[in-house]
Amino acid sequence: KLASELQQQAERFGADIEYGDVTELKQVDGELELTVDGQPVRAKAVLLATGSNHRKLGVPGEDELYGRGVHYCATCDGAFYRDKSLIVVGGGNSAVQEAIFLTRYASHIDLLVRSKLRASDVLQKELQKYVDEGKITVHIGATTDEIIVKDDKFYGVKSTQNGEQKEFTADGLFVFIGLIPNTQFLTDSDVELDLGGHIVTDEHLHTNIPGVFASGDVRSGATMQIASAVGEGAVAALQIREYLQEKAREE
Repeated sequence: KLASELQQQAERFGADIEYGDVTELKQVDGELELTVDGQPVRAKAVLLATGSNHRKLGVPGEDELYGRGVHYCATCDGAFYRDKSLIVVGGGNSAVQEAIFLTRYASHIDLLVRSKLRASDVLQKELQKYVDEGKITVHIGATTDEIIVKDDKFYGVKSTQNGEQKEFTADGLFVFIGLIPNTQFLTDSDVELDLGGHIVTDEHLHTNIPGVFASGDVRSGATMQIASAVGEGAVAALQIREYLQEKAREE
């Protein structure tokens, strides 16, 4: 609904919405050129706001139960599991933060960590409070091998922990094992990416390429929240206007 309203607002102010598959971005004759559905499209400025996708486990049953027991957003879906048991997969900051957040709803949480906890010391200290209270149980060295489905519903996960086969049963599963930025089309471009593939910008959302800006979840250091992404989009639009005005003065 939010996306639809944003599109309607943009169109009211004269924006043309076009759909296409962008496969390349390069600099040609002092301008930027995008390859869209195989055709070149020239522009003086480009805003990259392609977002990121949640990294999936890639195990049987995951796609079938998406939104029906398998989730990737605690703030979106956590309230559906009030007084129910949950499994959280992941060992980084996001996984620990979301597991702690989910304690406000869930009766108990099993946190499955494949190798070791990589969350910050501050978060691990906070996590320990919930472990001591019996609200969260941490399982180190526990892989997630398969999602157990019974009667077309989520039932639990099959796991291997230190070479031993285990089953964890719960009412729902939340996966937090990272994000994959949608920047594959920039692989051969000169746009600077960080080690995770996110676009590097300065505080004004400029990339290292003049006229190329980035905002939202695709940007390195983004907060991965809708409100922040919307705000950054507005800031980027103002920066682009200023950039184009300056470029016009120079010409």
